[in-house]
Amino acid sequence: MPQTLDAVAVRGWCALALDALGRDREAIDAINVYPVADGDTGTNLYLTMESAAQAVEAVFAAYPEPPVYAGVPPTADVVRAMAHGALLGARGNSGTILAQLLRGMAEVVAAGESDLALALDRAASAAYRAVAHPVEGTVLTVAAAAAKAAAGANGTPAAVAQAAYAGARDALDATPSQLAALGRAGVVDAGGRGLVTMLGALVQALSGQAPVVRREAPVPVPVDDCPAEAAGAGPAFEVIYLLEAGDAAVDRLRARLDRLGESLVVVGGDGLWNVHVHVDDAGAAVEAGVEAGRPHRIRITHFEQPTPVEPPREQVQRAVVAVVPGEGLAGLCSEAGATTVLARPGEAPASGELVEAIRRAHAREVVLLPNDAELRHTAAAAVEQARAEGIRVALIPTRAAVQGIAALAVHAPERRFDEDVVAMTSAAGATRHAELAVAERQSWTMAGVCQAGDVLGLIDGDVVVIGQDLAGTARTVLDRMLAAGGELVTLVLSADAPPDLAAQLESHVGKAHLAVDTVVYEGGRQGVPLLIGVE
Repeated sequence: MPQTLDAVAVRGWCALALDALGRDREAIDAINVYPVADGDTGTNLYLTMESAAQAVEAVFAAYPEPPVYAGVPPTADVVRAMAHGALLGARGNSGTILAQLLRGMAEVVAAGESDLALALDRAASAAYRAVAHPVEGTVLTVAAAAAKAAAGANGTPAAVAQAAYAGARDALDATPSQLAALGRAGVVDAGGRGLVTMLGALVQALSGQAPVVRREAPVPVPVDDCPAEAAGAGPAFEVIYLLEAGDAAVDRLRARLDRLGESLVVVGGDGLWNVHVHVDDAGAAVEAGVEAGRPHRIRITHFEQPTPVEPPREQVQRAVVAVVPGEGLAGLCSEAGATTVLARPGEAPASGELVEAIRRAHAREVVLLPNDAELRHTAAAAVEQARAEGIRVALIPTRAAVQGIAALAVHAPERRFDEDVVAMTSAAGATRHAELAVAERQSWTMAGVCQAGDVLGLIDGDVVVIGQDLAGTARTVLDRMLAAGGELVTLVLSADAPPDLAAQLESHVGKAHLAVDTVVYEGGRQGVPLLIGVE
């Protein structure tokens, strides 16, 4: 096993940490009471770490085995990818802080330093600086304790990691006495527990052996012995976005957001930042980002008011989980009984989100429709995790939303599972798919050179037509597809498509291709103006 935090060890750490967070996710979610009791800290940490691990794997994929390369990329490239991936995929308050912890470690390791204690110290310091108003009894306290314990350790990096893990465990056990919300609930800090899980994975990556985990529960601390906390329900919204901006603009943004809300965490650097804040005025928080630079991947979550706990609903026999590109199709698939996962433009769902949707379906048997060729590996990983949890899952490799619609149309839960999967797979496979997109820049395609603003017609993922207008390009694409036969055309229009586009295309199909029916769906904001299916 590696004895230094080199490229191989970082890769192993990411994989082990992701696996460990997957196992502990529900337990960490269950003790999430601070800063908001929304029960998602474990999930957010898992999704953040998944993004980091995917970035690391992408770097390794660029360095094939000998004789072309040695098969192992430079350590600096790997740790920078880990930190950057976490920054891009950071979810929630806990995930945002984790991203900054990894960034702090990466700064030391990428500089060629082999001192793990120094890396942990830099990580803790960076995390404290990222939080507008640090609170003790949180993951920040646990990170600082881990760094202090590591600084006092001697020996190999594995021994330093073991000391950091032990220090973090002790600090975690003390968090109920430092934070009133934890003391009242009789739990440790959820983010801190997640960090302990991460450090345990680091020990295993460096030593080859998992650390011994103490399982005793923390003793609830009387409220009178805890520091006072401000009362109140707290802000209504969580706002998160990536921001491209300079340091000076981010400093001004921090000051403005600090006045608007609470739980402010801004992490990153070198022109790219991840901003997290809890506010009542979500629009003002986004507007502040627009004034500072270019915000994107904006997520706004409304904090639900506590509701009485309902008894667990009975598990159904079979369900379908479908990834959809727009709100319109989400509504359509939901009406058909599917559990949906929304894929926003430029932001594909992670495997953790797919697993969560499979769990939400609350069924013994689940059919997963990824509806995107790029999601095949992500979907496969989600299926493996769900199967490990005892759920019977079948993955139908749908490559487009129209194939998913076709599969869902023949879904019959009263059939045997295997028969249902075969019928859905057959319907999806018999559906050819196309889409219209607008070129953002000049580029080479299989149909020739396109210019910015050109309309591209893609059939089965390949550009086959370059046109100047949506209707004309769509007619050409339809004619090419129907030349091979077909009985039903499915059109899914974006909310941004011209209002008369559907009528024009229906008329064209009716006149040029007799006995072919057309069905039209409103897709909402789905990233491309038009999706086409031909069965």
